[in-house]
Amino acid sequence: MAAEGAREPETHWLTAEELETWRALHQVIASLPVALGSQLQRDSDLSFLEYYVLAGLSEQPGHTMRLSRLAILANSELSRLSHLIRRLENRGLVRREPDPVDGRFTNAILTDDGYAELVKAAPGHVELVRQLVFDPLTESERRTLHKVMTKIIPGVTDGS
Repeated sequence: MAAEGAREPETHWLTAEELETWRALHQVIASLPVALGSQLQRDSDLSFLEYYVLAGLSEQPGHTMRLSRLAILANSELSRLSHLIRRLENRGLVRREPDPVDGRFTNAILTDDGYAELVKAAPGHVELVRQLVFDPLTESERRTLHKVMTKIIPGVTDGS
C-alpha cells in the first residue's frame, strides 16, 4: 500500500503490437512442448521431459549428473524429477548411485540402453524441431531468434 500522498506507479500497458507478439509467444511456449511430446510418445514411447532428461545426461561427462543439477536443467522440482528418474530406472534407461565425491547427493547415470533409446528417438525429434521452429524462418530470422532468446533467458532464469 502506498503511503498517503504517494502515487502508485502507473501501469505501462502493452501496445497492440506488443500484445499480439506476447500472445504469439505464449502460443508457441504452450504448444511446442505438446507437439514435440506427442511425436516422442508416438514414435519412441518417451515423454518430452523424459527425452530432455536423457539428452541432458548424454551431454555430460560419463553420462552422469547430480539429480539436483538435473532438476535445474529440466526446470523441474527435485521430487517430480525423482519420480521421473524412478520410471526411467524401471525401464533400464538410467540408474542412480550415490555421488562418489559427496555421498549426500545422488547421481543419475544414463545406461547403455538409455543411450540407445535416445539415439533411436533423436532423429524424429530433431526433424520435428527443424520443421516447426527453423524451416519456417530465413537464415536471418534464425539468427535474430537466437539473439532475442538469449536476451530474454537471463530475465526468466534469474529466480525472480
